[in-house]
Amino acid sequence: METLPLVLDLTGTFVFALSGALAGVRRKLDLFGVLVLSFAAANSGGITRDVLIGAVPPAAISDWRYLVVSLVAGLITFYLSPTIERLRHPVLLFDAAGLALFAVAGAQKSLDYGLNPVMAMSLGMLTGIGGGMARDMLLAEIPTVLRSELYAVAALAGAGVVVAGHMLRLPTVPIAIAGVLLCFGLRVMALRHGWQLPVAKYIDRE
Repeated sequence: METLPLVLDLTGTFVFALSGALAGVRRKLDLFGVLVLSFAAANSGGITRDVLIGAVPPAAISDWRYLVVSLVAGLITFYLSPTIERLRHPVLLFDAAGLALFAVAGAQKSLDYGLNPVMAMSLGMLTGIGGGMARDMLLAEIPTVLRSELYAVAALAGAGVVVAGHMLRLPTVPIAIAGVLLCFGLRVMALRHGWQLPVAKYIDRE
């Protein structure tokens, strides 16, 4: 379905914008700062993907819906943050949802542009992790992908499902849903149970 990547992209844009805006609210940024953070978190991964696959100008810049969705999510978060904060770990929850949606959308769009399976998986992962990296870097934090439980790996798994389904010529929508659920499930389970890759050990001999 030609509209599937767009639907996944816009949905991912909304939830990632929520995570970026909520992180900004927690840092006590003003309204402009919250909106900038919501747009950056929501669109950085997609812009990077589109530039790399030659879909220029990137959809986040050429399509007004991306800007509107990002700003609406930012405004909702700015004015209703106490309500959103009642959720358990809302930033991590929205981040996991955005990661899953963008990983699948990125892989699907990359396949649509004729990339090979390995690169489609890689760009799916990059689309997923790009927004969170932009959010964390703007807040002067070490990006989650470099310090947290199964972040990029979960995105790669979700993108891998899409690529495998494409190679086996399976129906697009069920495969996309399966990829989103796998990525989201892995991320949430990793957060809950502390699953992570081996961590570098450094011994200070001074």
